[in-house]
Amino acid sequence: MAATAPTLSSLSRSSLPRQALHPPMAAASYSSSGSGSGSGARAYGSGDALRLQVQEPSDASMSSLEIIGARRAILSRFESLRRPYKPFPLLGWNRHVETIFAAFFRSQPAVPLRRQCLRTRDDGAVALDWVVGDDRQLPPDSPVLILLPGLTGGSDDTYVRHMLVRARSKGWRVVVFNSRGCANSPITTPQFYSASFTEDLCQVVSHVSTRYPKSKIYAVGWSLGANILVRYLGEESQNCPLSGAVSLCNPFNLVIADEDFHKGFNNVYDKALARALREIFKKHELLFEGLGGEYNILMTANARSVREFDEGLTRVSFGFKSVDDYYFNSSSSSSIGCVRTPLLCIQAANDPIAPSRGIPREEIKENPNCLLIVTPQGGHLGWVAGDEAPFGAPWTDPVVMEFLEYVNEENVQKTDELDGSQQSPSSVSIRV
Repeated sequence: MAATAPTLSSLSRSSLPRQALHPPMAAASYSSSGSGSGSGARAYGSGDALRLQVQEPSDASMSSLEIIGARRAILSRFESLRRPYKPFPLLGWNRHVETIFAAFFRSQPAVPLRRQCLRTRDDGAVALDWVVGDDRQLPPDSPVLILLPGLTGGSDDTYVRHMLVRARSKGWRVVVFNSRGCANSPITTPQFYSASFTEDLCQVVSHVSTRYPKSKIYAVGWSLGANILVRYLGEESQNCPLSGAVSLCNPFNLVIADEDFHKGFNNVYDKALARALREIFKKHELLFEGLGGEYNILMTANARSVREFDEGLTRVSFGFKSVDDYYFNSSSSSSIGCVRTPLLCIQAANDPIAPSRGIPREEIKENPNCLLIVTPQGGHLGWVAGDEAPFGAPWTDPVVMEFLEYVNEENVQKTDELDGSQQSPSSVSIRV
C-alpha cells in the first residue's frame, strides 16, 4: 500500500489501539470548521455555498446538510433524506468517539465470498471478492457495483460489508476490489499501490465489463479508495466505462490532510495506520531486498507514521521527488473538473482525517456531473446515525443506494431510447 496520504485511512478493528476508545476530553471541543450541532443551516467556504445551504433544498429535513451541485434537486426524491440528520446520542458529540466506535463496534454482516485473483499487466496481482451464488441467482444484465475500501482496508471491513449487503438486497451484483496486499491479496512484485495509482482500477473495471458485457458498472470508494476512484474518473473523463460513482470520506487535498494528520489526537490514527502498513510490508519484505536508488527499506520497515512509510517506499516506487510532491500530485481535488460520470461525494464536516477545508467545493459546483453532501457530524467512516444506528449500517448507505438506483434508471432509460431510435428506420421500412 504505497502509503497513501495519511488521510486516506481505512480504520479497522485491528488497526486502532484499544486506548484510542478514550480520547482526551480536549477532543470534545471543535472549531467552527470542524463540527457542528447539526441544527439549522450551515455555511462553509464561499458565499455561494452559504446561499445553497439556506435556500437549496427548501425541505427542512435537509437544512442541516451542506449541499452543492447542479443536480441537488434530485435529493428531494430520496426517502433516506426526508428526516434530519441526527447523530446517535452520546456518540456523535465527538468526532473521535464516533470514528473509533464505528471502527470497533459496528456489526459485520456475514456474507460468503469467492475470491478471484487478477493478474495485472506489470505481473502484480489484486484480489476480487465476489458474493457466492450470484452468478446463478442474478440475471446477466444486473448492474455491477465495485467497492473500493480505504488504506489497508478490504472485504472484511464492516462499512464495506454493509454496503455490499444493501446493494445485493436491491438485486445488484457486487465485487470488492482488494488492492495489492490488502485483505491478504497477494503481492508478487516489489510494488504496492498509492493514492495516485489508478492502473489497477482501470484493469479491474475492464475485467468486470468484459465479464458482464450486458451490465452497467458502478463504483463506490471510501477514503483512499475514494481518492483513487475520483482520480480514475478524471483521467478517463468522457471515455470512462463506469456509469456512476460515489465517493465517501475522500481526503481530496492530500497536502491539507497531511497537515492535520499530525495534530493532537490524530496521531493515534497515524500510528495505527503506519503499523498496519508495516505489517503488510513485512509479510513481503523479501521482494524488496536489494532495491537500490532512493528506496529506504529500513525506514519503511520501521515507519512510525504514514509519512515515513511514504518517504521510504511509496513516493520512490511511483516516481515522485518527495513526499510533498507525491501528496500534491496525487490529490483527487484536481481531478473533479474532468469528471464526466455522475458522481456523488459525501463528506463529514468534522472528519478528522479528511478535513472539510480540503473539499473542492467550487470545482464540484462548476461541474454539472458532480453532487456534494456534507453532514455536520460523522467523523471518519463513522456516520453513526439513522435507522440502523449505532451498530448497523452507516447513515450514508441508503443515500448512496438511492443515488445509484436513480442514476441506473436514467442510464437504462437512455439506453432504451437509443435502441428505439436505432431500430425505428428499419421498423418504418418494414411497415411501408
